Amino acid sequence: MNGVDLFLLGRTLMKIGEDAIPAPADGQYQAAERTVLIVAADVAAHPGSSISEITERTGFPQSAVSGSVARLREAGAVRTRTDPADRRRQLVHPADQVSERVAEIRATGIDVALAAALGTDDPGRLAEVTAALDTLARRLGPTALTKLRRPGGTA
Repeated sequence: MNGVDLFLLGRTLMKIGEDAIPAPADGQYQAAERTVLIVAADVAAHPGSSISEITERTGFPQSAVSGSVARLREAGAVRTRTDPADRRRQLVHPADQVSERVAEIRATGIDVALAAALGTDDPGRLAEVTAALDTLARRLGPTALTKLRRPGGTA
């Protein structure tokens, strides 16, 4: 595998991920909605993060993260509070109650989208690829992006 192969694989995995997420009521995602989903996932994984911390982990511009947090707050998916250590910062937490939409997204697996991408619904093949994806997710999760963005590539 080379860098181009890895890049193309990443794009394919993003498309499978998009297909695995239940579509919104209007039937399709816009780029901003994808950003909101990624920010929501980051907040769930890192409760109490500041906007700048979310920005660093996701790689999105700060304006996109701030906008996504505002949309999530309006939808009741997150809550914010002022950082007691630095009153200029807002800390973002998942909402105490999970919305129906968030519950739907979290409950939906990848099997259907993965089977479509593989061109087979063979349980053995799906299990093999799902296990490989689980391994990649554990080893190359959001912290890997943070490491890549730092000088020297180390945390």
